[in-house]
Amino acid sequence: QVQLVESGGGLVQAGESLRLSCTASGNVLSINNMGWYRQAPGKQRDLVATITRGGDANYADSVKGRFTISSDDAKNSVFLQMNSLRPEDAAVYYCNADIQSRRQLAVFENNYWGQGTQVSVSS
Repeated sequence: QVQLVESGGGLVQAGESLRLSCTASGNVLSINNMGWYRQAPGKQRDLVATITRGGDANYADSVKGRFTISSDDAKNSVFLQMNSLRPEDAAVYYCNADIQSRRQLAVFENNYWGQGTQVSVSS
């Protein structure tokens, strides 16, 4: 079993910062890609940022220059530093990862989601 657990959400004022963390645990052999998505009420889940095992990062245009994604491969963790938060950044933020696991003699890769962490931004 693999589990992604997020933390770091909360309520801040516009212009302030938050740092989200996500750690994979369980049957984790390796992680190829990790990322953050967000979903506001009544809207679809959108990509915020992703990072490859090699450290290549990709950002949604709306967060470029304000958010920074990073990872700690040794700890199977990914982080999202969010600066200059805006009311429109408010959403439930979900961690996502492509994780390889070993079962008996075979290696499987599956995509996993965390349970989400709420980010609220007051104006």
